[in-house]
Amino acid sequence: MARPIKCRKVEFFPKDTYFVPLGKPKCKLEEVVLKIEELEAMRLKDIEGLKQEDCAEKMQISRQTFQNIIDDARKKVAIALSEGKAININGGNYTSYHCVFYCSDCDTTYPIQFEQDKTICPNCGSQKVNCSKKTNGCKKWCQESELTNRRRGKEIDGTKDNNFN
Repeated sequence: MARPIKCRKVEFFPKDTYFVPLGKPKCKLEEVVLKIEELEAMRLKDIEGLKQEDCAEKMQISRQTFQNIIDDARKKVAIALSEGKAININGGNYTSYHCVFYCSDCDTTYPIQFEQDKTICPNCGSQKVNCSKKTNGCKKWCQESELTNRRRGKEIDGTKDNNFN
């Protein structure tokens, strides 16, 4: 059995999530997807100027995992800038200090620790869970997460849309 993916804690959600090179025709535009946790890693290290150990602690991950995330992020940004690709900030395995999920079966609220906690209650195993704070900064990101989880569900059930990545 595969090890569960632990969600990375993020504090910042960008207002602008899509960047395109000026003058490039949209029909020929390729894009690079930068995950939310990858942007957070670059923000903490490159903008906030924190040490790698402090960044990893803030994101509640190991230093090695932090290094892997920031390496991937920097490579994606470098590819996009040098090859004229769009940058789409979207997706990933993250949670925030804003999000607390609610299970209607056991009437429990809980923080997200692992990716599956967004679809299955860790207390009772119910699938009747949702974000209990769908307001302000959290709303957009929770809705995207729910859409991704629904698509993953279709993929697991064997009804995957071949155009979905």
